[in-house]
Order: sequence, then C-alpha cells, then structure tokens
Amino acid sequence: MKLNKYKYLILLLAGVVVGCSSDDDNEMIVEPVEYTSGSADFSTYVAIGNSLTAGYTDGALFRAGQLNSIPNILAQQFELAGGGEFVQPLIPDNIGGLLLGGNVIAEPRLYFNGSAPVRRSATPTTEVSTRLAGPFNNMGVPGAKSFHLMAQGYGNVAGVATGQANPYFARFASSNAASMLGDAISQEPTFFSLWIGNNDVLSYATSGGAGVNQAGNTNPATYGSDDITDPTVFAQVYAGIVATLKSTGADGVVANIPNVMTIPYFTTVPHNPVPLDAATAGAVNQGFLQYNGGLQLAVQNNLISAEEAAKRTISFAAGQNAVVIEDESLTNLSTSIGLPSYRHATAQDLIVLPASSFIGTVVGGNPQLINGVSVPLGDKWVLTPSEQAEVLAATTAFNQTIKTVAEANGLAFVDANSILNQVAVTGLAFDEFSLNARLVFGGAFSLDGVHPTSRGKAFLANKFIEAINAKFGSNLPPVKAAGYTTLYPASM
Repeated sequence: MKLNKYKYLILLLAGVVVGCSSDDDNEMIVEPVEYTSGSADFSTYVAIGNSLTAGYTDGALFRAGQLNSIPNILAQQFELAGGGEFVQPLIPDNIGGLLLGGNVIAEPRLYFNGSAPVRRSATPTTEVSTRLAGPFNNMGVPGAKSFHLMAQGYGNVAGVATGQANPYFARFASSNAASMLGDAISQEPTFFSLWIGNNDVLSYATSGGAGVNQAGNTNPATYGSDDITDPTVFAQVYAGIVATLKSTGADGVVANIPNVMTIPYFTTVPHNPVPLDAATAGAVNQGFLQYNGGLQLAVQNNLISAEEAAKRTISFAAGQNAVVIEDESLTNLSTSIGLPSYRHATAQDLIVLPASSFIGTVVGGNPQLINGVSVPLGDKWVLTPSEQAEVLAATTAFNQTIKTVAEANGLAFVDANSILNQVAVTGLAFDEFSLNARLVFGGAFSLDGVHPTSRGKAFLANKFIEAINAKFGSNLPPVKAAGYTTLYPASM
C-alpha cells in the first residue's frame, strides 16, 4: 500500500487562520489529507492507446493538448499516492502538425476565429524522422487500431510515406522494428491504462462508410485504413494485449469505446442546409426531370417499388432543402436502365462535419454544378442508416469484449460509452460548468468534433479515477474543472 501526505490545505486557508485571534476557541484546525493507492501500485504507470490517450485535440497533437492528456492528468493524481515520473513524447510547440523530410504530412491545429474553426496558418516544426529518446510512459499513438499495438515496425520511419507505419509512433519508437506494446511492456509497468478500439470503427464512420466492414475477415493485413475490424480479430487481439500488460503483475484500468455517432462530427451539419428561393428550386428540379422519369420507368418494369421510387425522387422547393446524396444501399439500377442511386438526405442520415465547407461549392467553376444540390454528395460525406447499423454492431461487439476481458483480469472499468452518451443526450455537470456535445461551445468536444477538450479530458480523467478508487481501494481526489480550458487561443 503506497501512502503519501498531501499538501496541507493550510496554505489555502492561511488568511483565515491568521485572521483569528489567539484566544479564539473556534480557531480552525486543518488536518493533512493522506492519500493511498489501496491495493494498486502507481510507481511505474504506462498508458497505451490511440489519440484519446495521446492528448490529441483540435485536429492535431500539440504540446498543451499533451500536457492535458488523460494519462498525464491521472499521473499527476497518482503522484499523491506513490506514483513516479510520467514522461510523454512532447511536441515542441503549440502549432501541431508533422513534417516528413520537410514536407507537411499533418496539418496544424484548429482554433476558433469567432465564426468557425480554422487551421493555424503556421508551418509545423515537428519532423517525424527526428526520433526522440525514450522510454515514454504515454504510449498513445493517434490513428492506432487494436491490432497495431502488436505490430512490429509500426514506428519505422521508412514506412511512413507508404502508409506502412505511423508517423506519430515513428517519432518516439525505440527502434524501427519496435511495437507499441513491446515498448510499453519493456518499462515493466506496475499500473497501466488501456483505451483502444475506437479507431477500429471510427475511421469507417468518419469516412462516411467508404471503407469496408471486414466482419468475417480475420486477416488484418488485408484491411484498408477505413475498414471496420472483424469482432473476432478484435477479441483475440484485445485479450492478448491485456495478458501482455498484466504479465509484469501490473494492475490497470480500461475503458470501452463510445458510440461515435453521437459526437459533433456527425451531429453538427443538418440534413437540410440548402436554402433556395422558388425560382432556383424550379431550375434545379428541371435538371432532375430525366432522373425522376427513370424512376417511374423502373416501377413500371417492376425493378423497384413505388415506395422506393418516392424515396428516391428529387424535388426541391422554396425554403430549406435536404441535400442530395448517393446511397449504395438503394436498388442498383445502373446496369438495367443506367440510373444512379440518388435520393434526398433525411434526418436519419448523418452528414460528416467537413461537409459544412463543401456543400454549396461549385464544380469546375460551373454555377449550375453545385455540390449537394445539382451534384449529389458522394459516399464519404454521409453515414447512412445501413452504415450506422454496421458501426453500432461493431461497437457493441467490441465493448462486450472489453468488459468481459476487464472482469476476467480484475481490471478497473470505465464505461465511456454510457458517459459520453449522457453528454450527448442530456449534458452533464462538471463542477460549476456544464458539458454537452455542441461543437465549439459545448465544452466537451474540441473543434475537430471527435476528441475531447482539455476540460472534457479532465472530466473523463475523473471517471477513470472513480473506477480506480472503486476497484483498488485508493482515495485519489478528482481534478477541478476550472483548471482546464475548452478553447485554445490562436496565438498560443
């Protein structure tokens, strides 16, 4: 059992105590607070995971975001009960972004310019090929999927340009042949945190379902970057990761993955953002007369039902209009009568955040070719209900694995799925502040619509602390919301 005396609260209350008269029978006596790790040992803490572990926020990895990473917040609290030094592979500035051979391969961070999130105009300074000397306690690597944690060579600089390696890991891997898990376990952790699996489904969702659902394919070497991981692969890999982390006798805490469809990346852009007057609506409708006529021909030839034809009919009117999208789940009429799979978006479709700057733009300078109006949005801009069902099924399967493995190995468990669902549906209180899932001003999610703000990370760190205290009998204190911002200034 690790014990450590906390800083006396007398320092905070000195004015009150000094101000009391010497003969005051009610003089305040402040006792020191003694913190314990319970049955856990925080002396060597290693965190492993993806961007949620690394401290990625506002669309980039940068120093301030890393300093407010969930593991770094946890490590600061662990110090109160015997925790040791916690070293992170820090970016040298707050610009964010990456260079490879002097070329920009990851953009600088976002900031709010008063109207919308925009990228900093500065050039990144972090060169991937300049490898940092470790070891590092924070093994969070943006973009990492579950099976990447075991992959040797995932940090090989030579493989970055071809997509065979990860640039974030390349800057601090112990060698070109190293694996994330190998570098983590080499430190012989006494305690670990593991939050992985989000990217095994998130990349499919953020690509608008443009990837492949690999359910049934148990060979990750054949997966694309935007594919959903097979649940059997995930289960085997996850169990193996935990077994390896526990091989040193370490205790730990794990978190499941949120329902990504509740984050601002999918809830900010409405399905009907197109304002038209009657004349413009009529002109656009003229362009779809042949398409709509083709739908009726398909009905007459029993190729589709009248109900599907109605669903696919394109019709604009004065006022707010739904965008036009391509939907591969519709009956394929391209080979039979040469008709594409178009329809209006509905409230059940999720339009991805980057579409906000794409809808309404013109193609090739032609004012009659308007993206989302006369030119349907492609697959990557919309997550349709059928694609959402695939995301939800995978998330449910992954989370069942995480909970089962946590229980079997005596680990603390954080139900991040339920927590972030509450943030999205009702909002939650964090000290004197409220957190909800609105972009920019909701407080929980950063400007990229996916990753938490610093205050959001502090809130989640407290949930990790609650789970650790409950499982191991520690009494670590929570952090305070006021110490963590939600918006970083442009000039920082």
